[in-house]
Amino acid sequence: MNDPDTDAAVTDAVDPRVLRNALGQFATGVVIVTAAAGTGAVGMTMSSFNAVSLDPPLVLFSVDKRAHSLPALRAARGFAVNILGVDQQALSDRFARAGEDKWHDVTHVPGLHGAPLIAGALAQFECAPFARHEGGDHEVFIARVLRFTASGGGRPLLFFGGRYHGLA
Repeated sequence: MNDPDTDAAVTDAVDPRVLRNALGQFATGVVIVTAAAGTGAVGMTMSSFNAVSLDPPLVLFSVDKRAHSLPALRAARGFAVNILGVDQQALSDRFARAGEDKWHDVTHVPGLHGAPLIAGALAQFECAPFARHEGGDHEVFIARVLRFTASGGGRPLLFFGGRYHGLA
């Protein structure tokens, strides 16, 4: 562990771009978080998804405060977390963009509280809101897992160094 008093890399001012590049050295899975909304369904691609607790079963994801879907996610009665496989990169790209018809030709079924379950996902977690916390420029959502499925196979879609990857 580095000593903050003597480490030359420690600074009071952090360049957000440099920090983002450094954080990008941590490989993450890719998910689409969905929810039912008053105007239809919302969905967002995220790599900020983690397990929190097994008892009770909790997961978390974080949403940029500038995201168009944030108000709908705040108001949602439930969420679905769809873990994507390597063959779903185009779907990830689609749900990462704002302002387009994300659901056109996307095969899905309604899960708990109407949150869409996307066909072909490696695993799906149907959740209820548990807690929400301020997290700087993001809001951190903690959700209680009520039901889940896992395919038991397939290759995950990974994000590392600003690009998609798959396991060899």
